[in-house]
Amino acid sequence: MEAIASTSPPGRKVSARPAGVYGAAKRAFDFAGALFGLAIAAPVMLVVAIAIRIDSPGPAIFRQRRSGRGSYEFVIHKFRTMKTGTPDLASHLMGPGSSRVTRLGTFLRRSSLDELPQLWNVLTGDMSLVGPRPALHNQDDLIALRQARGVDALKPGLTGWAQIHGRDELSVEEKTRYDAWYLEHASFRLDLWILVRTVAILFSSRGVY
Repeated sequence: MEAIASTSPPGRKVSARPAGVYGAAKRAFDFAGALFGLAIAAPVMLVVAIAIRIDSPGPAIFRQRRSGRGSYEFVIHKFRTMKTGTPDLASHLMGPGSSRVTRLGTFLRRSSLDELPQLWNVLTGDMSLVGPRPALHNQDDLIALRQARGVDALKPGLTGWAQIHGRDELSVEEKTRYDAWYLEHASFRLDLWILVRTVAILFSSRGVY
């Protein structure tokens, strides 16, 4: 997929959250964490990229349009887990055992190794380490629900409150409720707790399609 310029719904303005000291600290933590993560994960990412190219035809890195803060679109980076030519489709709509997922892709998705390139999105400021998972550009239902609850004031995250409570098993309404709860209770302490919980369930296949 070619690079895509960021776009936003005409006339839509959203006050960024979090703000103030916590907002500045969160961004500093994101930058440092993403930089450290990329440095540590570089050898693993190289091996994964080579394995993907061997396993199936197509590029190792997959680029896709996602909805970010204020419903601005940005390009997310992931390791490719599906066959080339697969249409943009939310994971929960594919269901378990989808034939669109490559052999190696099943392992990458269950281990969340496919998410590692998103550390670059965190480093550049399109994403945060913790926040609502970025909706696909065509997930109109989820985007609308997040706009209605004010959730799109947050940067999308590498992991989030909904992620540690069900991942792809959750309906869009349930995801939005978890995201809205995080919006109201976000704190540095909660962010650290979510990151710890994410590590604890990292290799669980529950809720991953």
